[in-house]
This record gives sequence, structure tokens and C-alpha cells, in this order.
Amino acid sequence: MSNPTPGVRSGDVEIPAIGLGTYQLENGMAQIMTEKALELGYRHVDTAQIYGNEQDVGAALAATGVARGEIFVTTKVWIDKFAEGDLQRSVDESLKKLRVDQVDLLLLHWPKPKPALAETIAALNAVKADGRARAIGLSNFPSALMEEAAGLSEAPLATNQVEYHPYLSQKTLRATADKLGASLTAWSPLAQGKVGDDPVLKAIGDKYGKSPGQVTLRWQVQQGVITIPRTKNPARLAENFAIFDFALTDEEMAAVYGLARPDGRIGDWIDAAFRWDAE
Repeated sequence: MSNPTPGVRSGDVEIPAIGLGTYQLENGMAQIMTEKALELGYRHVDTAQIYGNEQDVGAALAATGVARGEIFVTTKVWIDKFAEGDLQRSVDESLKKLRVDQVDLLLLHWPKPKPALAETIAALNAVKADGRARAIGLSNFPSALMEEAAGLSEAPLATNQVEYHPYLSQKTLRATADKLGASLTAWSPLAQGKVGDDPVLKAIGDKYGKSPGQVTLRWQVQQGVITIPRTKNPARLAENFAIFDFALTDEEMAAVYGLARPDGRIGDWIDAAFRWDAE
């Protein structure tokens, strides 16, 4: 089933609107799920150095019958490799594990006060310039830092991958990304399963014969947000992908936006561990 996935123009690349997130897919599970996703028609796979599964994603890329040029591969540099030289060496290790000559998108995984952002952005640009990454971007950067990073970067920043789901408004970041010609990519797009019991999402889904999760993912891609749901369930993998045969009305989009709340963030413990002003 090889339906081409709609894409989102981000910086100087087009990113498939939905991808497979591989966080916590361990002990070979990332290979199994990546192979299955590619069979279903997914053409975007997201991993990271810290996930410890780049080699499993690489094994899946080597095993699939899908041409490398049809698959959009994202990985992320971990915060202990942000210095000039360290970053480039870490990318070489990632490429070896992934069994590719180039990733399609390389992100800085979290903001970090040291080394200076200018040094890290320069190293990131160097990796793009020499062809080891088609595009570069950020993950978990607040708006002010996203703008600062964009100002330091010679190449456009394609995306900022952040927590985003119906319970967490990212209105400011979406506006910043739009201004910069970038996109947002949503991690934890289903709020770790919390959307499944939401009465608003259920009511909308009933109208279309869709699940609350499908309504949520459709809401994201209809905004021009890229979404990377993660699952260990092959049936859910197929369900997550079946979101391109219906569209939400403006009123339904507004109803989902209305679910955002001040305490909606799931990743507060991460924010506390990686505050920009932390030493």
C-alpha cells in the first residue's frame, strides 16, 4: 500500500506530514515497527541518538524494499555532543548506525546554555553544507531561542519538534515557525493516549467513523503541523495513518483548539531538567 503521504514545506525541504516516532522502541522493536510502517505507506521515520535505536531503524531501512530516496529520515543530536567537532563526529556515528550517507533532517534535541548557541548552530550548518544532512532544525526550543537560532543559521531551520497535542496550546511557537518559514513537528501528539477518552474528540470522530486519535492527528496535519505518533501496536500504526480521507470543519478545528489548558503539558519533568538557564 504505497499511498504517497502529503508533505509540509519546511525551510528548504518537504517533510511527510505523518511519521513514525520511535522513542522508547527498544530491543529491536524499532526495526519491527519501522518495517511495518514502511509497508503501510509511511515515508517518514523519526529517531534520535539518545533513543539508542538508530541501529534498529538502520536495519529496517536496509531490509525494506522502499527506495532510500522515498524515505524521510530524521535524527537528533544529543546535548553532550553540541561542541564544534563533537557534533560532527556524532553525526558520523549516527549515519553509520542508520546505514545511510545522509539524513534528511538533523535536529538539536534540546536547548543547552553551553557551548554557546552560535558554536552549535555553526557546527549544525557545517554538517548540512558537506551533505551529511539535507536539512537542519531544532527540538524543544522556546520561541525566543528559535528566533535566535534562526538568526545565527546560514541555512533555514526546517522545523522545531515539540510537545503538541489538544491539551497544550503552542500558539506562540506556531506563529514563530510561520514567521520563519519553518514548521512544528508534534511529539506526544496523542498526549500519551489521553485523547482516547475525550468526549469532544469522540463526538467529532463519531461523525466520520474515526477514533479520537485519528481526529487529533487530522487536526494537527490540517494546521500544517507534522506529527510523529509512536506505537508498539501494528493495528494502531495502521489506524494512525488512515487520516487523509476526511477533513475537519472550521468549527471542529476550533473545538479541538478549545481543549487546551494551562496544566496540559506532559513533559514538565523534562523542562525542569533542561531549562535554558540551568548550569
